[in-house]
Amino acid sequence: MKRIGIADTTFARYDMAREAIDEIKSRETRVKIFRKTVPGIKDLPVACLKLFEEHDCDLCIALGMPGRDPKDKITAQIASYGLLQVQLMKKKHILEVFVHEDEAKDEKELEFLCRNRAREHALNALALLFNPGALTKKAGTGQREGFADVGALRGKFP
Repeated sequence: MKRIGIADTTFARYDMAREAIDEIKSRETRVKIFRKTVPGIKDLPVACLKLFEEHDCDLCIALGMPGRDPKDKITAQIASYGLLQVQLMKKKHILEVFVHEDEAKDEKELEFLCRNRAREHALNALALLFNPGALTKKAGTGQREGFADVGALRGKFP
């Protein structure tokens, strides 16, 4: 049985972990899920490290929502570096699922983005664990999690 760690924050304005967990459970029964919720985005690297060490997770999904303020962008970058360090230390994937508040034009679109990005990355996690060849088939096709895919460049230009 594969083990997936889900790390999320109380700072986020949407429960993306619930969406990711629901998507995983609806698609795959050979998975055990462990969730750790922390206060802020900079706490996600330690949360993922603990999920790897305390629950022997095969991969983690780190969900966060940086705010609109410029300092939140810096905080997100710091958290991202921390997540990269944990991946390299543990030699395991962490899917960084950040939804920046300013990505959406209004709160309705923000909610849509949170739900879809979390669910689409949950599918990526399952592909990494159970069918990595499925991702290889999508290489270079302009996949986007959350909003519509943009498509491949090949054949679009003379």
